[in-house]
Amino acid sequence: MTPANLDVVGIGDAIVDVIAHADDAFLEREGLVKGTMTLIDTMAGIASLGGTGAFIGKVRDDFLGQVYRHDMTAAGIRFATASATSGPGTARCLILVTPDGQRTMGTYLGACAELAPADIDPDVIVAGQVIYLEGYLFDPAQAQEAFRKAAAIAHSAGRKVALSLSDPFCVGRHREAFRDLVDGHVDILFANEAEICSLYETADFATAAVAVRGHVAVAALTRSAAGSVILADSSEHVIAAAPVARVVDTTGAGDLYAAGFLYGLTRGLPLPTCGGIGGLCAAEIIGHVGARPETSLSRLVAEAGLA
Repeated sequence: MTPANLDVVGIGDAIVDVIAHADDAFLEREGLVKGTMTLIDTMAGIASLGGTGAFIGKVRDDFLGQVYRHDMTAAGIRFATASATSGPGTARCLILVTPDGQRTMGTYLGACAELAPADIDPDVIVAGQVIYLEGYLFDPAQAQEAFRKAAAIAHSAGRKVALSLSDPFCVGRHREAFRDLVDGHVDILFANEAEICSLYETADFATAAVAVRGHVAVAALTRSAAGSVILADSSEHVIAAAPVARVVDTTGAGDLYAAGFLYGLTRGLPLPTCGGIGGLCAAEIIGHVGARPETSLSRLVAEAGLA
């Protein structure tokens, strides 16, 4: 078996973020539901931790596509997916941050929704220890097919497949397809409380946690200020949230939790330690505006004695 030379390969939406401050009244006027939608900043987190990774996602050959590709490669992430030369432009997302630090996103999907099975490079997939699938990309049928193709290639090479459910409304639209994906193709599941409850159609977190057991090898379930719960086999690990002086912007918290968790996992660390690293990374992100780390995550992890 060819050894993996990357820690994580991410597959998801290639979206340029535009961040602005807003108040609750603006969200109400515009009919926006506070706190919904997430983006893929996991790979940037992996790079900040000192890990290695690649990203598969679709941009257009336009200015924003150039910006996105530059930012990814500048962060040390391999990004070789061919740009679209026709059709919709590169995706962009308007992120509105309210005074309580919550983020609400309005997204133009553009070219990123055009990701197809042909964009899945087997050589890139087998190079990663873990393939990380972003659930928000799951809307188009061809993206679902691309996910399954990537998972099959990964498993045939002895790699692990991780999935982030990404958004409760996305789960609601494709619940049965997500359940099928989780049951047959996913080893590691990331979800927040709302997402896992949506997947199993319950308002009770404990009920949802029981329901997910046996479907994946590891479920890492985040609960905001209540920290996270990691389920594996018959074990359960409750991880306290890392302290943060003030919640400024929750954009990217779930993605950075996943980055920290996968960084620890690819280094063979115990699951509670992986959860601790994930929580530390999430705490760094929510302490400032924007979904990219302002402080070296590798330094924070070392100072905390977690790796």
